[in-house]
Amino acid sequence: MIAMLKKIVAALRAECRTRGVYLTVIMNISHLVGIIRGFFYKFIYAKNIKSSIYSLQVNSRIEIFNRNSRMIIGKFVFIRKNASIRIDFKGELNIGDKVFINDNCNINCVNKISIGRNTKIAPNVCINDHDHNYKDKSDDHLIIGQVIIGENVWIGSNVVILRDTIIGDNAVIAAGSVVKGNVPADTLFLNKRENKSIDFATPTKKLEVI
Repeated sequence: MIAMLKKIVAALRAECRTRGVYLTVIMNISHLVGIIRGFFYKFIYAKNIKSSIYSLQVNSRIEIFNRNSRMIIGKFVFIRKNASIRIDFKGELNIGDKVFINDNCNINCVNKISIGRNTKIAPNVCINDHDHNYKDKSDDHLIIGQVIIGENVWIGSNVVILRDTIIGDNAVIAAGSVVKGNVPADTLFLNKRENKSIDFATPTKKLEVI
C-alpha cells in the first residue's frame, strides 16, 4: 500500500511539472468523476457487471437489457466521453486490462465480444457481433456471430468491425476501414482506397444549338 501511494505521489508531481498544477487538478477531478460513474454502473447492474477500477467518462453509458447478459471489465480500463455500450440476450462483453476506448465509440453485443488487454480504440469506432437479418421475415431478425480482438491492438478512427471477425495480437487497423473476417497478428489492415481528383472549376465547353 505504501509503495502504491509513493507511485501515485510521484506521478502527480511529474504531471504538475509538465501540465501545471491547475490543469493537473482538473484532469484528475475528471478521472475521479469517471471512476465514480464506473462504480455507479457496477452498482445498478450488480448481477451483470464484474469489474475492478475503471473509468467511464461523462455522457458515456452502459445499457444491459437481459439478466443473462454479462460484462467483464479489467483493471484500469478507460472509456472516454459519449461512448455507448449495449448488451442484450446472452451477450458477453469482455474488456481486458488497460484497454482505452476513445470518444463516440459504439459497442453492441448480443453474443460475444472480447477486447484484449492494452488495446487502444480511436474515436468513432463501431463494433457489432450481429447483423440484421433483412432477408428473413421470421422472428429471428438477427444474424449472430462474434468479435475477438487480440492484445495490444490499435484501431484507428471511424473503423467499423462486423460480426465473425478475429483480429490478432499487435495488429493495426487503419482509419476508416470496414473489417470482417480474420486479421493476422502483427499486420496492418486497411481497405483498398483510391485518391481521385475531379476538376470542377474549369468551365466545360457548351454545346451549340442549331
